[in-house]
Amino acid sequence: MQKQVKQVWHDVRHWEEVAHNMWGEVTDGRLALETAIAFTSDHKLYGSFMARVANEWPVSCENALTDPHLNHKAWIGHAAVALAHNIPEDITRKAWGFLTDEQKYLANKKAEREVAAWKMRYVQNHGLCESVGNEVLFLWDT
Repeated sequence: MQKQVKQVWHDVRHWEEVAHNMWGEVTDGRLALETAIAFTSDHKLYGSFMARVANEWPVSCENALTDPHLNHKAWIGHAAVALAHNIPEDITRKAWGFLTDEQKYLANKKAEREVAAWKMRYVQNHGLCESVGNEVLFLWDT
């Protein structure tokens, strides 16, 4: 069984993603979609912004990446587009449909790497390994 960190919730008013329009609207949806397609097509650039999200958005990351019911790869991808271009996640989801299978594969690999790196840093910094009922297990140096 894969160990998961304990879920942490933060007030939406503190999420960095809100300031970057991840849940907002745009005035020109067509231009935003074209921008999102071009951005997500470039896995290296896209991945670099996923890394920025993982490093620059501590509250949003903790809220999203400790949620066991959330698609973490999708979230960090949506967040990367929001950080780079202030484009909402619904447009990013539409853009995903225009990518080739290879582009999706490469983007997913970047997302997997950034999510795993964030989780590793989180566990190292917080010592929390897994939530089991009301008990919390700690990582101990042996």
